[in-house]
Amino acid sequence: MSTRPDHGRIPVVSRGTPPLKAAALLVLAAAAALGTAPATAQAAAASGGLYLDWMDRSVSPGVDFFRYANGGWLKSHPIPADRSYWGVDSVLEQQNQTFIRDLVESLGKEDWPAGSPQRKVLDFYRSGMDEKAIDADGAAPLEPELARIAAIRTPGDLEEEIAHLQTIGVSAPLSLGQMQDFKDSTQVIAVVTQSGLGLPNRDYYLKDEFKAARSAYVGHVARMLALLGDTPALAGRESKTVMGLETRLADGSMSDVEQRNPHSVYHPMTLDEAQALTPHLDWHLLLRRAGHPEIASFNVGMPEFFRAVDRELARTPIADWRTYLRWQLLDAYAPFLSKPFVDEDFRMTSALTGAEELQVRWLRVLRAEDQAIGFAIGELYVARRFSPAAKQAAIALVARVRDALRADLSTLAWMTPATRAAAAAKLDLMQLRVGYPDRWRDYSGLVIDRGSYALNVMRANTFEFDRQLAKVGKPVDRSEWYMTPQTVNAYYDPSMNSLNVPAGILQPPYFDASWSDAVNYGATGAAVGHEMTHGFDDEGAQFDGYGNLEDWWAPADLAKFRAATRCISDQYSGFTVAGGLHVQGDLVTGEATADLGGLVLAFRAMHAADEAGDATPRSAVDPSMGGFTRDQAFFIAFAHSWASAIRPQQAEELVTTDPHPPADDRTNATLANSPEFQRVFAITASGPMVKKDRCVIW
Repeated sequence: MSTRPDHGRIPVVSRGTPPLKAAALLVLAAAAALGTAPATAQAAAASGGLYLDWMDRSVSPGVDFFRYANGGWLKSHPIPADRSYWGVDSVLEQQNQTFIRDLVESLGKEDWPAGSPQRKVLDFYRSGMDEKAIDADGAAPLEPELARIAAIRTPGDLEEEIAHLQTIGVSAPLSLGQMQDFKDSTQVIAVVTQSGLGLPNRDYYLKDEFKAARSAYVGHVARMLALLGDTPALAGRESKTVMGLETRLADGSMSDVEQRNPHSVYHPMTLDEAQALTPHLDWHLLLRRAGHPEIASFNVGMPEFFRAVDRELARTPIADWRTYLRWQLLDAYAPFLSKPFVDEDFRMTSALTGAEELQVRWLRVLRAEDQAIGFAIGELYVARRFSPAAKQAAIALVARVRDALRADLSTLAWMTPATRAAAAAKLDLMQLRVGYPDRWRDYSGLVIDRGSYALNVMRANTFEFDRQLAKVGKPVDRSEWYMTPQTVNAYYDPSMNSLNVPAGILQPPYFDASWSDAVNYGATGAAVGHEMTHGFDDEGAQFDGYGNLEDWWAPADLAKFRAATRCISDQYSGFTVAGGLHVQGDLVTGEATADLGGLVLAFRAMHAADEAGDATPRSAVDPSMGGFTRDQAFFIAFAHSWASAIRPQQAEELVTTDPHPPADDRTNATLANSPEFQRVFAITASGPMVKKDRCVIW
């Protein structure tokens, strides 16, 4: 709910990568969940927005507030067979996607002009739903690309093909894109970053606890290549070749924790300087073949990784590179090919995440379409799903949370006056964007037809790659959104200094303009505050109000802030997930700190709104809210927003790769740092829901 694009990494919005291969809902489980949603929503509306049936009052709020608030939900919402994670956000996303499916299918009742956004949305969907044609094609849509790879004979051929694959969304072994210049946020520069691994991240190749995943991956690669026609013996040898090269690339990759430091991933170079770094990688050739010979400099995000790539270009036989690139192409496009490829692709997804069944096709197609032409869908979605009144109510909530942060900045004891003034100035410059962009993305140059599904995806990838690289050397468009309006999420962009809350998350169970403000602030207000404080966390604090990487904190203030967030890191490092893997405190510090900040600010904003006109005491029991006070309802709604369950395999992957803590930890650990929570629920100081030495930041 509070991820942001490329969190903790270079904010690259680069090439049109093929849509993520995500396990999703079994259709019957989805139907069951959606079937109960209206009744649940009606019950919530009757209690001011609280979902009282989600609670388990047999659990003491002072022992495990996550289960106190969500135990009933967990019992009534088992993880569907084709999901590795299932939460209230998943249910809302499913409802949004069901609405979009009906909307898209309704477009078929009219004859839309060729090239119109409606025609493209409809044709993409129909091409993805045409299973008969997709199965008849097999891997045929990839044959021209496979032939190009097979024709590689020289180092120059290899580099040309690496460049070409970038243009169709296959980022192997590197990724070429664009970003705002960290030192001049008004300008767009090119960037190259590490890429090209088939497993989730470097740890899966290098750590003992992922031996089983590596073994499954080698078998998966072999079976996939056999589907292309290779003999089992040859495919087995090729899979070991792929694993060997990817392991060497992983060994040279920067860790996720290291990437959280923006200085670590900012190394602007001219082409000549980059050429000196990687003498075997011809950057002039790569950029020329990618269609952008005008690029004369770029940010080399991870220099050590590119040294590793350069070594492999010199040492690894061309034949092995052909095998690797062939696999990377197939891996990227398998979800859009015939059933044997889709099934084997899901088999690996299952091994990594624990999902037991493949997601229903219409939902897979809509996910792909969201990445291909998502803003065309978004324009149709908000016209029917997000009223002007809902937008204005959400804008008012966001503004009140900002006011709470402004008031907090003026009184923080650990900030010196100069830093406090700079922080307030940054907050004043922060863009607060709600619902959807002011200007819709233009897809007129993208060809979509009723033909091959895979080729529609490929053309969309090429269109997005060209759209992104065309920005290089030009002023930044500060109105651009990265998340589509239908997304159930929100994000803060440090280079834009913008807070972005899509319409997709401004729906029940997170937000409804008719609900009690206690619920809206507890769920959505805390999420808004979370994103807003990212502008002042261990990463965001390194960017000024204009989005430039600049040290504007006094050294003493920064030292105090880091000491305070060390408390958070240490707290979360003590948590484990199923299987015994520890949460990486240094990886999740930013998100966990933002959770605490969001809770604090939303609670204060809610009380400030009271002072502006609501005379009902918040300490009074409210019969319309199940006998809870409205302050209590605020904290219950906060916990409701994290109601979810996860399979052990997925938990292990996320604790290794994801900067967000597990949902139960980020609920209980955040509340354990809140004296307001403890006062409202009369929690004793010796219980597990009270941290002995509280972490205090905001």
